[in-house]
Amino acid sequence: MDKSEIVSICHRVYEKGFVAATDGNISAVNDRGTIYITRSAVCKGEVEEKDILEIDFEGQLISGTGKVTTENKLHLFVYANRKEVKAVVHCHPVYTSAFAVAGKPIDHYILPEVILSLGKISLCEYGSPGIDELPLSIKPFVGESNAFILKNHGALTIGESLKQAYYRMEKLEHTAKIQLMALSLGGAQKIPEDKIQKLISYAKEVYGVDINKNIFK
Repeated sequence: MDKSEIVSICHRVYEKGFVAATDGNISAVNDRGTIYITRSAVCKGEVEEKDILEIDFEGQLISGTGKVTTENKLHLFVYANRKEVKAVVHCHPVYTSAFAVAGKPIDHYILPEVILSLGKISLCEYGSPGIDELPLSIKPFVGESNAFILKNHGALTIGESLKQAYYRMEKLEHTAKIQLMALSLGGAQKIPEDKIQKLISYAKEVYGVDINKNIFK
């Protein structure tokens, strides 16, 4: 994994409208075992390789010019608690953020593809950016979720690769949009719980996906 991959994902989240102005931050563990992360106060649509900093797992700058984003603590908390995770994408996508500011969970048990790709979507309490409140807001869920709605803030997705973390963000925003649009038609019809449990039971065998069995908790 090199800096060019992060640059590409930065441009993609900006083009998709998942961030505005200098919002959001993206990181990934590199081949040297350190972390590449976008610097503070840079528009993701204008990110170049020089805007990608290298930090250690304590958040200390190793190389690069610029300020390390104050939200690096959120990324570091994920890496410390999920050793298999190699990338973190934090954005403010419009539809998901609407759920975040309303303090409403995404009722994601309406599409099997979303269950397979995201599993449990956790709604996290508000935490102020830049201090320990923000990473602690995901603490109750970090071991069981790959997608998080951050109250009054935005969204976070994680993955074993940068592409996986990005595609989870894309899927999260897509399902948020579908659910909001379904409200105009009277609301989304949930998949029956017994059908979801059946999906969970054969997901690994058929799709190679291990869905957390605590999806309803």
